[in-house]
Amino acid sequence: MKTIDLSGKTALVTGGGQGLGLATATALYGAGANVVLNYFEDSSGSNRQKAEAAANQLGERAFALPADVRDRPAIESMLDTIIERTKRLDIVINNAAIIRDRSLKNMSDSEWSDVIDTNLTGVFNVCKAACTRLADGGRVVSMASVSGSIGFYGQVNYSSAKAGVMALTKVLSKELAIKNITVNAVAPGVVMTEMAQTIPESVQKQMMANIPLQRFGEPEEIANVILFLCSPLASYVTGQTIHVNGGWWG
Repeated sequence: MKTIDLSGKTALVTGGGQGLGLATATALYGAGANVVLNYFEDSSGSNRQKAEAAANQLGERAFALPADVRDRPAIESMLDTIIERTKRLDIVINNAAIIRDRSLKNMSDSEWSDVIDTNLTGVFNVCKAACTRLADGGRVVSMASVSGSIGFYGQVNYSSAKAGVMALTKVLSKELAIKNITVNAVAPGVVMTEMAQTIPESVQKQMMANIPLQRFGEPEEIANVILFLCSPLASYVTGQTIHVNGGWWG
């Protein structure tokens, strides 16, 4: 039986200090990769504390670096620092995301642009900066969402951004194939992270009724699929969005 061994590889996980990002970073680290936990530097310092604590807990092959995915020069600088410290960049996980839910008629311009700028343009920025720095045979995996396929009430911004990530994935897989870099997306359903726990109980019940497996996902279940896509086992998988949602399709 083949095992996943990423020893000597370097992986970047945006928004890696908590939730799905941290679960993914943990899986990649467990497979032997050097892991960089990127975080957004907020005014309270909370994101830095979480990311640095997570990196320390993972071990000596992990470290945290700040950069706003909306700021491409900051991303480029971070990637150069990563390569300077580890001599390479092999895996990019686009995980950083925010939500600003509201019905279209009540959604402000900033609630639209903040989500699009982070969840879609942020992926574009990271991919653009990384595409010339990734080693041949590298991996790009971006976090999409069931919301990008189904479209949830009050998520015109989030659903649009995640649908855009799926389209970006298809195009970029064609452009980077010349370097044998695979580009895929993972579209989770509801996963029990800090973000999901803010969903009202009544809404959770409505969602559960649409899930054949009758439960929400665990972060590790999403991270394991991402780990597969980053491994040699997935060498012929590219341009795909892998739906990990318990069978939820409507």
